[in-house]
Order: sequence, then C-alpha cells, then structure tokens
Amino acid sequence: MEKALDWLGRHHEDIVRGLADLVAIPSISTDGEHRTEIDRTAALTVDQMRAAGLNNAEVLRVGGSLPYAYGEWLDAPGKPTVFLYAHHDVQPINFVEQWKSDPWKLTRRDGRLYARGAADDKGAISAFLGAIAAYRQTVGSLPVNIKMVVEGEEEVGSKNLMKFFDTHRDRIKSDVIVVCDTENIEVGLPCITYSLRGVMTAQVDVTSAKIPVHSGMGGGALPDAALALNAVLGKLYWADGKLPIPGYYDSVRPMTDKETAATRKLPFDEAALRRDIGIVPTAKMAMEAGLNEYEQTWRRPAVTVIAQEASSIKGASNQVLPKATALVSCRLVPDQDPQQAFEQLAAFLTADAPWGVEVKVTPHGPPVTWWMTDPNGPAFEAALGAMRAGFGRDPVAIGCGGSIGFVGPLSELFGGAPALLMGIEDPASNAHAPNESLHEGDFKKLMASLVRLFDGLGKLTPERVK
Repeated sequence: MEKALDWLGRHHEDIVRGLADLVAIPSISTDGEHRTEIDRTAALTVDQMRAAGLNNAEVLRVGGSLPYAYGEWLDAPGKPTVFLYAHHDVQPINFVEQWKSDPWKLTRRDGRLYARGAADDKGAISAFLGAIAAYRQTVGSLPVNIKMVVEGEEEVGSKNLMKFFDTHRDRIKSDVIVVCDTENIEVGLPCITYSLRGVMTAQVDVTSAKIPVHSGMGGGALPDAALALNAVLGKLYWADGKLPIPGYYDSVRPMTDKETAATRKLPFDEAALRRDIGIVPTAKMAMEAGLNEYEQTWRRPAVTVIAQEASSIKGASNQVLPKATALVSCRLVPDQDPQQAFEQLAAFLTADAPWGVEVKVTPHGPPVTWWMTDPNGPAFEAALGAMRAGFGRDPVAIGCGGSIGFVGPLSELFGGAPALLMGIEDPASNAHAPNESLHEGDFKKLMASLVRLFDGLGKLTPERVK
C-alpha cells in the first residue's frame, strides 16, 4: 500500500491531466444535442481504464441508451469484488457570463480545479482510476477485485441504468458498492453518506379556457390561468412550519435522539452560505422552526417549483392566458411512499381551485425512492478507517438531500451488498452551477483514502464484508 500511496504523490499531475482531458469534452446529456461528445467521453474513459490497468474495458449500451464505459480486474481470488460507479455525462453551461474561466478547460485557481464536470462526476472517474493505477503501476496487482461502470445518462435520470444492471447482472455482481458522487459538508472533513432523499415530480396544469382573450376585452372578467396557477402553488407555502399537505408527514420517520445530536455537532456556517449563494439580506431561511439545515435537508420532505410556463417574456401580449403549467419537485424521506405522497399532493392542489378553473396534477417521470442504511459493519469500518487515514481527520456519517436512485436497488441485486458513498464535492463545488470546481487537496485525500479502502477490504473475505 505504501508504494501505491507514494505513486499517487509522484503522479498527481498525470492524474490531473487525465481529468483535464475528460472535462475538455462537453458531454452534456440534457439537451439531446451532444451524443457525439458523450460517445467521445465514453471512449476516452475506456482508454483511461486500460491505461490504469483494468482489463476487458469496453463501451456498452442497452437498447438505445447513451454509452456506458466498463472495465474490470478480477485477479484476486478469494478477495471481495468492489463495484465502482461514476458518470461521464454533465450538466449544460448555464449563466455563461458568470463563469470566471473556460468551463471546458480545467483551470487551477485558489487551490481548486475549475471546469464543468470537475466535481460532478468526472473527478470521481479520475479518483478511481488514480487509486487503481497506483497499485497496478507499482506492485502490479490490486488487493481486491474491481468492476467499474461509468454511466452516460445520470444527468437525465439514469433512465436505462436499471435495465443495464439487469442485462449485465452476472457480469457486474459484486460484494461492495463504492460511489463518489456525494458531498463532504466542509473542505477537509471526510463524509460518508448513509441516507438519501427520494424524489417525485408532479406536473400541474391549470386551464381556464380554450383560447387567450385580449386583456382589454376580458381582463377582470375572465379567470386568469397564470394567476390561478400561482394561487394553487402558493398553497404550498410553509413559512417556518410543515408543508400544509394533509397527511403528508404521517409516515415520516423521526430522527433518533442520537442522529439529532450528531447533526447538531456538525459545522454549518449560515453567513458563508448566504454570502456564497447571494441570498438577499431581507430573505429568511425557510427551515421548520427548531430544525437545523442538516435536519431539514436530509430528513424532512420538501417541495420546489422547478419550472413554470404560461407565456414567454419575449412573446408577451396583452392577453388573459387560458393555460399555465408548472413542475413541482418533491423530495421524499423515510418512510414516505412515492405514490401516496403524489396522491396527497394532487388532492391538496386540486381542491378549491381559484375561480373554479380546471387543475390537473399528473406524474412527470418515474419517482425515485429514498434510501437509508446502517453505517456499521466491516465494509463501513474499512471505509471510515481509510478516510480517517487519508484525510487525517475523523470522518462523519451524514445524510444527503439529493437522490441517487440506483443505490438501493443495486444493493438488493447484489444480495444486500454494503453501499459506501464517499464524498468528493464540498459546499463550494457548485455542481450544476457556474464555476463548478473540485478542491484539489480533498481530491488527493480521496484518492489516498481509496487506496487504503482497497487495502482494508482486501483483508476481508467476500462473506465478511457485510
């Protein structure tokens, strides 16, 4: 292991150049216009897998899916098999004017590596391959077996991922799952995530008429669909209490006293958050009274209006609009059932419609169920020990307000395999936003932690990792 750690230090610039090559390709999956670029990143990832020392590296697809990169190393008989997951597709470049450097050129600045995909999630590809190469280029072998999948459509909901897992279930079968697509809550503090919120999205359509009417003729007399939609959405306003949806919290699992006490020991700088996001001085935080930011975002339901349409500003006309639509994203927590949550939301939003307009609520895409595990057992102990040594600081087990839909089903597919979600981002990473970046010091520490994790897991048998 020491030779592998030494190799990481001596070859860090090579690893960074590999990451630079990955982020230089605009593999945007959300607009359907970058399939060529996504093909190129999959091919490059396969090339980098081979260079790192993985075998049988190839591009795989299922049906009409975007490409997956797959590689393996299976020459450690009797040792656990570790499944590594990352994704090579990225979000588009929004608010271009706010980027301080070329989003497709990895740029060092103030101890960080800036580029679209640097943190989410091409940095994870480089971290995994760096740890693998550290062993393969020194001692020639790994202490565990490796199967690595890098997906090409995570940013569009991983719509083919479960089909991919089912199609290749025998090929990918593993004992432990490792994912680096979550956050450390502050720079230098290693975090392992043991809970994820689920997500369910509803489309809300309001109809008041078949055609628009000149506002000089109908304004004040006809029901305004756009205004009615906002009145409907306004019913969700929760001030500093619970969401006012009847029955919505009946199945929400309370945090234990131990969990609550743990979250309240964690560092959180509200002033820094407000400054970094640019929250206007008059705006208040929206947490339920008595809860902190972690309790609220990890273990409480949330609703967010993520899109709204009635007419465009550019095409605005003096009309009473007949139709308006919104998407409401709902974050779900243990033990909420997505279907029940949808039905409760729909009943609440359709009741007592303004002016009696028609309000229709329908599912917008499939839901993702919440996930939670017990962060104990041999695999978690190996991960926590590796992170403690790699970061030089005691790691903490945390929740995550986001969703990674495949973790629970994949763990079940592998017969209850432990899922280790090791943080790569931090609050300043700005994933999905302008000036996305990866903290270079934490990047180094994560790779050192992965080297140590492989060593720790290699001291266990496949039967003893759970």
